[in-house]
Amino acid sequence: MTFRLRAVRALTLLVGFHLIGVVLLSAMAVLDWLLMTRLFTVRGAWLEGMVLTVTVLLAAAILRGMLVFLRAGRLGSVPHALAVMPQDQPELWEQIRAAAEVTGQRTPDELYLVAEVNAGVAEQNRLLGLLPGRRRMLLGLPLLAGLTVQQLRAVLAHEFGHYSNLDTRLGGVTMRGRAAVLHTVRVFREGSTRSHDVIGGLYVAYARVFLGTSQSAARHQELAADRMAARHAGRDATASALRVLPLIAAAYTYYLETYAAMGRSLGALPPVGEVHGGFRRLLAARAGERLTVLSAGQRPPRPHRYDSHPPIAERISLIETLPPDGRADGPVDDPVALTLLHDPGRVFAASEALALPPEAARTRRMSWDDLVMARAVADAEGWSRPLRLAVARALRSSAQRAGSTVTVPRDATSEEVAGLQLPGLEDILDAFDRGLLWMAVADRMPKPDQAARLIGPSARNFIRPRIFEGLAGMVHLRLAESGHAKPDPAWSGQPGLVLPESWEKGMDDAIDAAVADTPDTAPLRALLAAPHCVSD
Repeated sequence: MTFRLRAVRALTLLVGFHLIGVVLLSAMAVLDWLLMTRLFTVRGAWLEGMVLTVTVLLAAAILRGMLVFLRAGRLGSVPHALAVMPQDQPELWEQIRAAAEVTGQRTPDELYLVAEVNAGVAEQNRLLGLLPGRRRMLLGLPLLAGLTVQQLRAVLAHEFGHYSNLDTRLGGVTMRGRAAVLHTVRVFREGSTRSHDVIGGLYVAYARVFLGTSQSAARHQELAADRMAARHAGRDATASALRVLPLIAAAYTYYLETYAAMGRSLGALPPVGEVHGGFRRLLAARAGERLTVLSAGQRPPRPHRYDSHPPIAERISLIETLPPDGRADGPVDDPVALTLLHDPGRVFAASEALALPPEAARTRRMSWDDLVMARAVADAEGWSRPLRLAVARALRSSAQRAGSTVTVPRDATSEEVAGLQLPGLEDILDAFDRGLLWMAVADRMPKPDQAARLIGPSARNFIRPRIFEGLAGMVHLRLAESGHAKPDPAWSGQPGLVLPESWEKGMDDAIDAAVADTPDTAPLRALLAAPHCVSD
């Protein structure tokens, strides 16, 4: 579709939105005029006043949507983004200039690095996109960490394809219309009157038309930009970049949830520059095929008519139907795009300072090893606490039946366990040896209501994993406190503690024996007592 036709379509959608508003405002103005000049009566004044109030509220909602159109789509500041000048990162800018030259476009006026798996371009359009304006490009630091230089060239060519196809010229107009329509729909949905529901329904119907049309156009623009990338950066490099993007996205999501957020519950953060910069460590450890493990089992999102991008599989398939161009994806040792940055650690630190909330400046920083250890200890305490509580209650009940007194120093950390002295590992094993595990402890373990009705083997099999988990937590705490469990960030696996070899080999079997239908704590006690079970 030519630029003129796309412009006409975008403007038609905008005119339709404003036309709905003008018609509704005019109708409400006529209604108010009739009420005030023709239908006003003393008896009906209360009803007429209510109608006037409702029309004023409706008119305000419509006008607010129209004003959003005037404010949206402008190139303002970019929150949480690091502005990069050519003198700051000349090698990265050189790649951008090369992509601009090969696609016949001018370089962007602004470049920002963001902590997202994303790349994008925008343009400050003038006269509703008829005249070019200031250009801006955003590049995600995780992309630079995961793409090779050749793949980055394909991504840059794709983004310049949007400039070449004049997508950014109309992007501002479309974005303004989308923001105005969605804002108006949201305002009416927040209304509580039937009139809000009726008029809001009109805008909801129009929003569906607007989004369906504009997002369909956006998907075609993405495919055109892909072809531009293949033409200038190579078919294989473009397909390779598209293929790796979901892997990087999955890896970065895993990193944020597993590593960057590791100290959230502890009130701690990784070292400066490592909140997002630690992603480099994960990628380095999971280089090659191991990266695919992070996306294993993740189904691609189901296509939706409002998606702005076609499915990745469809984009790759279309690229691979192009004839070979003799340009390979790049050498096996092609460096990662992050090598284009001077002092990446400083860049990640600067980006982190912009992305984190202000209170992060007062948050304690911990090394990865200390962070892993602290989190492992906190997790172990959480695993073991339900079992310790259950054993403490069982011991108190047993002591009360025997008529003996129990020392009950108050536990100030939880009202639930006030008056209970939480037992240690040996105390728990002693309780198991006394036959309390299945007679008293298991019944006091927390369980959902449905499981509370289970009896016999079914009840034991349901709660056994929780008891196993509690004992394992006690073991981890014991080894951590004695200094014999070592923290391991395990960038190529799952962060946690490395236990002494004897525990790695024998712990599971020993705990299984302790939580069997007929508990046998001897194997676990042997591990605890053996001099070789802990070693430096």
